[in-house]
Amino acid sequence: MADDIVLLSGWPSMFGMRVRVALAEKGLKYEYREEDLRNKSPLLLNMNPVHKKIPVLIHNGKPISESMIIVEYIDGVWNHKSPLLPTDPYQRAQARFWADYVDKKLFDIGKKIIWSTKGEEHETGKKEFIECLKLLERELGDNPYFGGENFGFVDVSLVTFSCWFHTYESYGNFSIETECPKLIAWTKRCLEKDSVSSSLADPHKIHDYASGVRKRLGIE
Repeated sequence: MADDIVLLSGWPSMFGMRVRVALAEKGLKYEYREEDLRNKSPLLLNMNPVHKKIPVLIHNGKPISESMIIVEYIDGVWNHKSPLLPTDPYQRAQARFWADYVDKKLFDIGKKIIWSTKGEEHETGKKEFIECLKLLERELGDNPYFGGENFGFVDVSLVTFSCWFHTYESYGNFSIETECPKLIAWTKRCLEKDSVSSSLADPHKIHDYASGVRKRLGIE
């Protein structure tokens, strides 16, 4: 019996894109359902009644929520191809640590750059964002991927932010490539993978989306 896989997400969501990358890495076919977060579907509210957020993966009728939990689930269930987490317990723990760091730091800091109307908060956000990227760049080192020679769990967690880089740069007035050249080289390397390039949104469409939201919020 074939697996019934449904992904509930929104096209600009870097969290939903993580799941798409993981599914593509495993070569899995699935049904994609776009969610309007201003008018959430009954299916989303039923499948994620606690947080009522995207993404949600529905596998044979059973929902899994939170993007990196979903990615780990995908890696565990379909472990015959393209492993994302290392087998060594220590390396697995390290991968989870850095993915958690991306989750807890990058998104919230980035919000200050795009959505803040306060000059001081905006500048603080820009400084913290660059510091966060520099730390990740040091962790990457001279490796092709965060997982060493192979694309893996931390790469999935971070690479989907790259399609938002243009927007962060535009509203923050800085260049990530100037600040973190190795990280941008890593981004370009990841984008050479079909699983990544086919799953990420167009950076200019992301910018247009962010601009529309800012106008709706009265920021611009």
